[in-house]
Amino acid sequence: MRENLTDLLSFATVAQEGSFTRAAARLGITQSALSHALKGLEARLGQQLLNRSTRSVSTTEAGERLLCVVGPQFAQIEIELAALTEMRDKPAGTVRITAPEHAAETILFPVLERVLPDYPDINVEVVTEQSLTNIVAERFDAGVRIGEHVEKDMVAVRIGPPMRMAVVGTPGYFEGASRPGHPEDLTDHRCINLRRSTRGGFFPWEFERAGRELAVRVEGQIVFTSLNLIRNAALSGLGLGYLPEDMVVAAVADGRLVRVLEDWCEPFPGYHLYYPSRRQPAPAFTVLAEALRHRG
Repeated sequence: MRENLTDLLSFATVAQEGSFTRAAARLGITQSALSHALKGLEARLGQQLLNRSTRSVSTTEAGERLLCVVGPQFAQIEIELAALTEMRDKPAGTVRITAPEHAAETILFPVLERVLPDYPDINVEVVTEQSLTNIVAERFDAGVRIGEHVEKDMVAVRIGPPMRMAVVGTPGYFEGASRPGHPEDLTDHRCINLRRSTRGGFFPWEFERAGRELAVRVEGQIVFTSLNLIRNAALSGLGLGYLPEDMVVAAVADGRLVRVLEDWCEPFPGYHLYYPSRRQPAPAFTVLAEALRHRG
């Protein structure tokens, strides 16, 4: 029985990682021991569970069926063991969060700076990316998104105030280009695009006025995956930037940037922390979630 459980765990890990090398590192065993365990399991079951090639590993039909059964069970065991480990006088453990760069800088970091000194046994890993990450598949404890983009089956905690976007360019840029009076006029301008870091497409520039919504696909010479670089490029006069209002308010106030289409940039729900509703939060995660909760 114990041998079967160990071999089933080995199989599930290889299937999830898609690699003997990564699975062996995750389990803390050698690749040869892992390969031996998988061959023994396949022999006992009389079924090939994995297709192996020099570059990849994938499940067979039988392997996929077995993974659907044992994968969630092992995942739940890991969750419960982690929760038990963290049941101490002070919360402990690692919390992994994925968040856009702007949210990490303006919301997550100030809270971590304030809270972590009081909880030396809590470790936090923040991965910044613009894409809408599948936090379950990528093994994150939580993610941060704009409120309207959180899936319905997630628990969502508001961690920031409502937001507004701003379209900005330098006075010098507008000396050679007319100011847009309507979002569709942006197609005649050099705009600085933001690319989704993993899915490859550009984020549309979204506008709303009096209940009318528009999403404009813009073009320009430069594309970034960083809002900070978009702001720097806009300040350099390389084109128009589409940025959170708080990132440009100082530059607009002192005249380095000119804001346009302000009447088309209405407030929208700000950042929310989200996590699976079926998961019992660990004490360390609960500490951070409560500290991040927006109370304004």
